[in-house]
Amino acid sequence: MERPIQRVCVFCAAADGARPAYLETASAMGAMLVDRGIQLVYGGGGRGLMGAIAESVLGRGGEAVGVITQFLVDKELAHRRLTALHVVQTMHERKMMMATLADAFIAMPGGLGTLDELFEILTLAQLGIHDKPVGLLNVEGYWDPIMSYLDHASAEGFLRLNHRRQVHMQSDPGRLLDVITGKAMS
Repeated sequence: MERPIQRVCVFCAAADGARPAYLETASAMGAMLVDRGIQLVYGGGGRGLMGAIAESVLGRGGEAVGVITQFLVDKELAHRRLTALHVVQTMHERKMMMATLADAFIAMPGGLGTLDELFEILTLAQLGIHDKPVGLLNVEGYWDPIMSYLDHASAEGFLRLNHRRQVHMQSDPGRLLDVITGKAMS
């Protein structure tokens, strides 16, 4: 059954990363969102993968909604041309607002902030607080170690198999969107 996905929250880095494929895939993901009429919800930054995906969405006439803390705005890290920019006080408020606004979640390559956002969303799903789809865009095998960890946690009895299966991973942006919107099986 196809899920009504109108807004996807993308967690990703405020850095470019070491490989050109990261920025290229962020731009491709932005294009795919616009092509499917899906609004981007993200961390509101104007640099790195965050800036690339937002620019891709906006450059194609799509909608990009950012959620950022005042601290990061003060450091001049906010993207200034978004459809909407919500400024909150804490990182916790930021994550909660993004979770509330989104119908699904995708994690692209990123560092500790991306991992924090991803694992909070997975924890909320495990607790039954939401049942929104979660996907990993596995650019150049970036998420392979995390999937190995989740498989290990499941094998060791710390993660139920049904919770492990809630995490969908694909290397192609279009295929991942198909999976999280219910148009394809993971």
